[in-house]
Amino acid sequence: MYTGIVQGLGRVVTLTPTISGLHLTLRIPQALLHDLQIGASVSVDGVCLSVVTIDGELVSFDAINATLERTNLGDRLVGDVVNIERSARQGDENGGHAMYGHVSDTARISSIELDGARAHVELHVRAPWRNYLFPRGFLSINGCSLTLAEADSERGYCRVNLIPETIRVTGLFQYKVGDRLNIEVEQQTQVLVDVIERVLERQAARRVSNM
Repeated sequence: MYTGIVQGLGRVVTLTPTISGLHLTLRIPQALLHDLQIGASVSVDGVCLSVVTIDGELVSFDAINATLERTNLGDRLVGDVVNIERSARQGDENGGHAMYGHVSDTARISSIELDGARAHVELHVRAPWRNYLFPRGFLSINGCSLTLAEADSERGYCRVNLIPETIRVTGLFQYKVGDRLNIEVEQQTQVLVDVIERVLERQAARRVSNM
């Protein structure tokens, strides 16, 4: 499990296509290597990946084709940076929201501004994930826990306003309009919405059957 508080930036060193997907090697900050072991789970731009090799600051992961289809990892190039978070331990402070690294989908950037008081990113979210967009709701964007300032579920539009610290510690600076970002819908929000929709559907069906 993760908190959505980005702990550092990894840099892509190699990308090697494989039969099952992609083998990627990242240079990870020394501070995030303490006690890191083979098989450990690491959030890479919000994607939960397992460590397969460790060679000093170089850490490698395998992403299977199903992961590449659902995320933006296949868009990465050598030299790009990615948001890194080690898995949370029981008792750790959670300054974000509970995340699992199971990316729901990618969303395309429709507007992005990283300077000044109007710093923000706006996304176009595809169905069915747009049903879970609410103002003041949580959304993981490339592994970063963010609060939606605006949302329109019918249009699949959402906007997050960015504080300077978020811009400083994440890799958002390398993105532009049209690029894809990984999103993970908060599980509690998804469960609540799904339950309410099922209840309303049953009530509607009962009304029809009683007519």
